[in-house]
Amino acid sequence: MRALVLNEYKRLDLMDVPSPEPGSNEVLVRVRSCGICGSDVHGYDGTSGRRIPPVIMGHEASGEVARTGPAVSGLGPGDRVTFDSMICCQNCIYCRHGRPNLCEDRRVLGVSCDDYRRHGAFAEYVAVPDHIVFRVPDGVEFDEAAMVEPVSVAVHAAARAAPSLGDRALVVGAGMIGLLTLQALRAAGCGRIFSVDLAADRLRLAKELGADETIQAGSGTDVPAAVRELTHGLGADLVMEAVGADATVAMSIDSVRKGGRVVLIGNIAPTVTFGLQSVVTREIDVLGSCASSNDYPACLDLMSRGAIRVRPLLSASVPLERGQEMFDRLYAREPGLTKVILQP
Repeated sequence: MRALVLNEYKRLDLMDVPSPEPGSNEVLVRVRSCGICGSDVHGYDGTSGRRIPPVIMGHEASGEVARTGPAVSGLGPGDRVTFDSMICCQNCIYCRHGRPNLCEDRRVLGVSCDDYRRHGAFAEYVAVPDHIVFRVPDGVEFDEAAMVEPVSVAVHAAARAAPSLGDRALVVGAGMIGLLTLQALRAAGCGRIFSVDLAADRLRLAKELGADETIQAGSGTDVPAAVRELTHGLGADLVMEAVGADATVAMSIDSVRKGGRVVLIGNIAPTVTFGLQSVVTREIDVLGSCASSNDYPACLDLMSRGAIRVRPLLSASVPLERGQEMFDRLYAREPGLTKVILQP
């Protein structure tokens, strides 16, 4: 089969490699669409430490069942499917308590690190365990279905925030995850939702996808003050931080009301600092949100009903041969380029 292989940092080669053989409980998927994740771009240049060459990256994918292992039931050739990016053991205490994202032996497709190597879906075929495979609803196209992984990150984060009906929420960052989180909060019943970002074009998209108000950061803008003005001096009930840097985490804590909740989704930086007394004396809940946890069926339902729209976030859908070009453009942060889908 053909696959896009990261053979060295910043170099991708389209190669002929052996097709994977599905194990007893595995499904061989003919990949139709696979999105380039921001983590893949950080793996492309080696900064993440989790894409050690050689490796076939790619974990946001959809396709058709080509073949199944002998122990697989309920799926057959031709079925339209997507699959979780995360493979859990199903046996540890976290898996048994319904939190597979915290699995003691968690592995991610398209990742190679010191502990393991698991080739991903920038290829014509990929083999995955049947327990992470889900049927794609009618009306959801392959390119859209490939987006269920980032949608699940947003939906899981919204669930961690546990919004009450009518809550006022601030989403810090209007990148891919921020824009999906905005929609997940709306679907969860939030009342007014504000979006903050540095880029005007991202904020226009946030408005299109349901933000009630947008705040452009930078140029001396006092974002917490702007949020208080929008909330009668109180601050937001919930703040979703979708960047992961010192300044934006501090901004999030300063923008939430007393007794409110801040959910940290972004993790660009390995460490951040923020004012401890502001959290303690105002009884702010600061929560982490990692990947997703059994959220795919709900996400697919939300997408099929149009409650979460991903089509406006797709900026290019190109053949696998253009993989190197698209990675270079994403790495250079080309303006207006959001989600790129590769089609094997």
